[in-house]
Amino acid sequence: MNIFKNIILYGQMVKLSHTLFALPFAGISFILAYLQSSLEIADLVRIGLLIVLCMVSARSAAMGFNRYVDSEIDERNPRTEKREIPSGKISKLSALLFIGLSAFIFIFSSFFINKLAFLLSFPALFVLFLYSLTKRFTLFCHLVLGLAISLAPLGAWIAMTESIDTVPLLFSFGLLFHISAFDVLYAIQDADFDAKEGLHSIPSRLGEKNSRIIAVILHVLSLIGFSFAGRFAELGIFYYLVLSIIAFLVFYEHRLSWNHRSKELPPRFYQINSWISVVLFFAILIDKWSEFLIKLSSGISFK
Repeated sequence: MNIFKNIILYGQMVKLSHTLFALPFAGISFILAYLQSSLEIADLVRIGLLIVLCMVSARSAAMGFNRYVDSEIDERNPRTEKREIPSGKISKLSALLFIGLSAFIFIFSSFFINKLAFLLSFPALFVLFLYSLTKRFTLFCHLVLGLAISLAPLGAWIAMTESIDTVPLLFSFGLLFHISAFDVLYAIQDADFDAKEGLHSIPSRLGEKNSRIIAVILHVLSLIGFSFAGRFAELGIFYYLVLSIIAFLVFYEHRLSWNHRSKELPPRFYQINSWISVVLFFAILIDKWSEFLIKLSSGISFK
């Protein structure tokens, strides 16, 4: 029983449920890369499972590290003082062991994918850890977070093809700016605390009004990135219709942030990101569905 309680506790610490956001972006590369590969079904399943394992372990390591290095700051912030480490539910030593184990699983799993994935797992882990330190010295911390999460589609593509291509780079570009915009809006609720603590963020340094303008610009750049990604991936009209739905969800995200600017953001604000990634994934899956099924059944490569 204690084992299950601990699993839930550590899952809450790293917000395991939020992994749902990044996974569909890895799934996008999984589908598109498969259509350009000559992988057998057995290899497809094996790599797919390893991608999921890498995604979960990498995010767990990064989020655990964030909670560890920020534990003293979180303890002083009324909004975060009840998190698992500040509240004493998880000790710092236990958190370190969890981080080390998660990082090991990520690197170990990448070793069984391909050589390029394994070699890039080390700099990828560095970027994932770097974000947690950047708010101590730069207001561009939001972009570093965006960069860290944007590795998902590129990493999945490398796992599938052992190469780098324009399509995953463009999806990563769009994801980078989308996450950066989301994080700017998220940071508005801590602007006063961050300024008091000497922490760097766009809201704490440039103010709420400028932060909202910057978030809009970043989201526009993200939609441009997703649009070009669709063009290079030769996606159809359905994909672009879904992009218009995503644009509406982004607008709704900004509206929620505005309506709750003086208090903690509601769960819907975070759920929107998951909706965006899932909707985009299914748009591509539906667009490529017939091609995907034909390839699965016949084993013919579509180049």
